[in-house]
Amino acid sequence: MSVKDLSAYELVKEEDLKGIKSHGMLLKHKKSGARILLIENDDDNKVFNIGFRTPPSDSTGVPHIMEHSVLCGSKNFPAKDPFVELVKGSLNTFLNAMTYPDKTVYPVASCNDKDFQNLMHVYMDAVFYPNIYQHEEIFRQEGWSYKMDSLEDDLAYNGVVYNEMKGAFSSPEGVLDRVVLNTLFPDTSYANESGGDPEVIPELTYEQFLDFHRRYYHPSNSYIYLYGNMEMEEKLNWLDQEYLSKFDYVPVDSKIRYQEPFDKVIEKEMPYSIASDESEEDNTYISYNKVIGTSLDEKLYLAFEVLDYALLSAPGAPLKRALTDAGIGKDIMGLYDNGIYQPIFSVIAKNANVEQKEAFVKVIEDTLKDIVENGMDKKALEAGINYNEFRYREADFGGYPKGLMYGLQIMDSWLYDDEKPFIHIEALDTFEFLKAQVGTGYYEELIRKYLLENTHGAIVLIKPEKGRTVRMDKELQEKLQAYKESLTEEERKELVERSNALEAYQSAPDAVEDLEKIPVLSREDISKEIEPIINEEKRIADVPVVYHEIETNGIGYVDVLFDMSGVEEADLPYVGILQGVLGVIDTENYKYGELFNEINVHTGGIGTSLELYTDISKVPEKEFKATFEIKGKALYQKLPVVFRMMEEILIRSKLGDTKRIREILAMQKSRLLMKFQSSGHTTAALRAMSYASPSSKLKDMTSGIEFYDKIAYIEEHFEEEKDVLVQKLQMLAHKLFRADNMMISYTAAKEGLNGMEELVEGLKKAMFEDPVEDTRCVLHCEMKNEGFKTASKVQYVARVGNFIDNGADYTGALQILKVILSYDYLWQNIRVKGGAYGCMSGFSRTGEGYFVSYRDPNLERTMEVYEGIADYLRNFTVSDRDMNKYIIGTMSNIDQPMTPSAKGDRSFNLYMNKVSAETIKKERLQILEAGQEDIRKLADVVEAVMKAGQVCVIGSEEKIEEAKDMFKNVTTF
Repeated sequence: MSVKDLSAYELVKEEDLKGIKSHGMLLKHKKSGARILLIENDDDNKVFNIGFRTPPSDSTGVPHIMEHSVLCGSKNFPAKDPFVELVKGSLNTFLNAMTYPDKTVYPVASCNDKDFQNLMHVYMDAVFYPNIYQHEEIFRQEGWSYKMDSLEDDLAYNGVVYNEMKGAFSSPEGVLDRVVLNTLFPDTSYANESGGDPEVIPELTYEQFLDFHRRYYHPSNSYIYLYGNMEMEEKLNWLDQEYLSKFDYVPVDSKIRYQEPFDKVIEKEMPYSIASDESEEDNTYISYNKVIGTSLDEKLYLAFEVLDYALLSAPGAPLKRALTDAGIGKDIMGLYDNGIYQPIFSVIAKNANVEQKEAFVKVIEDTLKDIVENGMDKKALEAGINYNEFRYREADFGGYPKGLMYGLQIMDSWLYDDEKPFIHIEALDTFEFLKAQVGTGYYEELIRKYLLENTHGAIVLIKPEKGRTVRMDKELQEKLQAYKESLTEEERKELVERSNALEAYQSAPDAVEDLEKIPVLSREDISKEIEPIINEEKRIADVPVVYHEIETNGIGYVDVLFDMSGVEEADLPYVGILQGVLGVIDTENYKYGELFNEINVHTGGIGTSLELYTDISKVPEKEFKATFEIKGKALYQKLPVVFRMMEEILIRSKLGDTKRIREILAMQKSRLLMKFQSSGHTTAALRAMSYASPSSKLKDMTSGIEFYDKIAYIEEHFEEEKDVLVQKLQMLAHKLFRADNMMISYTAAKEGLNGMEELVEGLKKAMFEDPVEDTRCVLHCEMKNEGFKTASKVQYVARVGNFIDNGADYTGALQILKVILSYDYLWQNIRVKGGAYGCMSGFSRTGEGYFVSYRDPNLERTMEVYEGIADYLRNFTVSDRDMNKYIIGTMSNIDQPMTPSAKGDRSFNLYMNKVSAETIKKERLQILEAGQEDIRKLADVVEAVMKAGQVCVIGSEEKIEEAKDMFKNVTTF
């Protein structure tokens, strides 16, 4: 039987999707009206997604709270957290849920057929029959509630989404994104914050929350997506019989309204918080934003991706260049958001000042007028088209399944027009059209129509306000105190009872029979075999090469490495600067903008990075290798361009161009601060590890807080520092980029080796040969235990240490511990009860262990939770079924499907870290054969981590001041 024969469904559309080598079918479920999209191909990494249009009518964050809440138990799976149970015991390759400004989606992916069916079942039950109607506690835990554990306590708000959004609203980039969206679409649902505004979230009532589910979580408002190699008829029959046939069609008004264009561009200013001792100067964000048609125009949708590259995002692009030359802002960024109904093109100047607003707009519009009059740079357009087409054809989305990314992109059109699901994923004809338009005036006309003459736009400024967070927190405390004082004794007792009842609900164990309803695989479903390690040592042109013979669809992946062991400790931050400069500075033959375009016209891109490889055969000696790497990818016939441009970047860069270096430093500083705000957990953990780990110290000095301090100092004292800086960069280039200091990792099929001898020989001959001083890198670590104060309302709390230094050993079972802690002990105590958004732990073969929280309202309480881990493990007792789940969840993290380039990278990493196939097999068996006693023994590992006493916290001024006794140093970012 074929899909077309299924009586429950009507075939609406069928298309051969050549660009992604698939067959597409659009169906409608006759009884419920559910929309179904099938994409059939030979990809075993199968994807299921169910999404709903969820336009918010206010900023209480109800779509976001609902997304969290439906995954907290359902009719057939009544355990309190089936999502976490699935993560523990599934072989998923993706499992999550996401809230967007106009939709909420629930995607899952797995290569295992049984697992895939289980994931679909739990998610379908969650969205249509959640336990939110039976348990108000779910709403209070995930959304918001009053917290007051005793009559003497201050009254406070708590809730996972409430705390998450406090963190999100602390970031100036987050504030800017929201204000732009809200301002451009005042008459639509985009005027509201779907994630939730912390000031508004507590206005949401439980009944309003339930009404939202009743209104939007119905098959008639759903978008169901199935992708990959599976029996589609079987899946469709199951969906019909188990869920869709239980519902009749009801009209749901969830249409995303069209915002009528403005008569004139409007202006908006909003404050954001900075710490009380931060400067307001050079801290304003100015943005120029225009609405670009609708996302239902597939040519416009991609054309502005190309224009974003050619006008703004590429180094040396004209808008970026003009604003930088005019001294407006220190970091110019572009953003083209085409994931909403009416896409937005934005130009953003960071670290600017309010009085520069008029000049900012004038420079943009004068530059655009000049381009319209004199024509676009053809090379830049061709590079922008090739850059996007290469990514489309390669379809390498890192760790994310291809089918997931296609499914999300499909929503960019399907959500707004039931008949147009395929227009963006079937893009080859669009690329051909865009290529044909270069030089015809097409792109210039788009600039004139949608940027220069378009009045549907907004100039948005985000201004710094000192101590805003502290002031708002104080106002909130006063408001809550006044509310508490207005209550009768009985009402206060009721609040305490409700707080305690919520905690009791959270602490109560699930009934065994409820947990056993969640499907779980068995250990027998997992192979004992490891993924092959593909490393062949070669010498090509007498350069050591590690070759990975893998089918890559005709693409060669080249990684050239230079050993950094000769770089002295004091010079390491300069290596970080060098890595940031190369590729975005003029060379002897190219202006830096031309260089970038030349690379992207012919290749899939070239980039530099600093990498660390720890030698697991010499753990006590803490031996590691640090490398400066330049990586490129291209079709085999274009590899000569990759090698030629690598040579140009490494050997011929004009490192004396202090004007350009100053611009790059300002941008590096700005991007690092953004990274610290969005990934404060990794920043804090790395910094804490740098107190005792030489490899972490090196990483902190080249990409972490110490690196930030160095570039901030150089930027501030640039005139005094610039000569030394140039001398250091030139000295390091000559010391690193030498033939005797070079090795190569290369991933390609056999035919990709043709011509490599000549290419490697050419690169080798071009390397520097002048004599250099022979020096060694000796790193000095120092215990610091720091608290870093920011304007944030939440904390990132890290506790780390080396367990091998303190007498414990590494075992594969530590990978299981990571799953147990992340989804049981830490999850329950830091996220569920503590209200943090996330909590993580990790243990490396070299002994580095860490515990860290993410967007956490607490600090000292979290440190106490860490102190309790060893006791929890000593008393660790679970059923065989649960132990089984933890093992399967661990293997799910290890056995992720990989793209060709990822297979090459994994093999090379193992080679460099001296990890043998035997070691991996041994660790795999330690996982697969682990029992509860093996986990209990890991209490010694945790105690060894805690014994190190290394802590680092990035967080609010108030919380860090309260806990200042735990730190040796307290400073402000």
